[in-house]
Amino acid sequence: MLRIEDLRINYGGIEAVKGITLEVAEKKIVTLIGANGAGKSTTLRTIAGLVKPTSGSIFFQDMEITARPSDQIVSLGITLVPEGRRVFPDLTVLENLKIGAYLRKDNLDKDIAWVYELFPRLKERSWQAAGTLSGGEQQMLAVGRALMSRPKLMMMDEPSLGLAPIVVRDIFEIIKEINRQGVTILLIEQNANMALHTADTAYVLETGRLTMQGSGKELLNNEAVKKAYLG
Repeated sequence: MLRIEDLRINYGGIEAVKGITLEVAEKKIVTLIGANGAGKSTTLRTIAGLVKPTSGSIFFQDMEITARPSDQIVSLGITLVPEGRRVFPDLTVLENLKIGAYLRKDNLDKDIAWVYELFPRLKERSWQAAGTLSGGEQQMLAVGRALMSRPKLMMMDEPSLGLAPIVVRDIFEIIKEINRQGVTILLIEQNANMALHTADTAYVLETGRLTMQGSGKELLNNEAVKKAYLG
């Protein structure tokens, strides 16, 4: 579904990504793990059209999308759940969800009902200001808002960041359920253990270069990965 070829990205005066090539298969969960500063978030932001690459190509369903504007990329079926959630704190839960569908002109009721089915707590708080939600609820809202664009590929940047372990487990169960319903997932996650248990395919990114790839299970059992990322 998504193919990246020899992607290089200069960001803030440094070469943050140094010629990576990877693939995301349709209806699979793919994770990209690595230390802070490895270039993971920059890669996602470039796919989403928020950062322009220095060179290389990005293809989505065999269509080149390199450096297209972000609204075009959303309209093609790619959405990004950003690190830090970034909900609109003064708007209600329902208003935040509707913002996720800003490119759509059709009726939203069915999709709002789907989000509320995935996240019953959001339904209970439909008229509550997003800024008053807990961290876990805000993450659910950020995911729900992204789903409102009906994505084919959902990219998620650190969905477990700052959340209690029990909430992290809930979030990952929901990620698996979204995938079961046909949405392809590209996931960046500091919690390498959860990410590798969840992913079909995994890549390790170190200082802008891919150093390992394999199934989630293979990397879970890799001694170098265990030492560097799994404690």
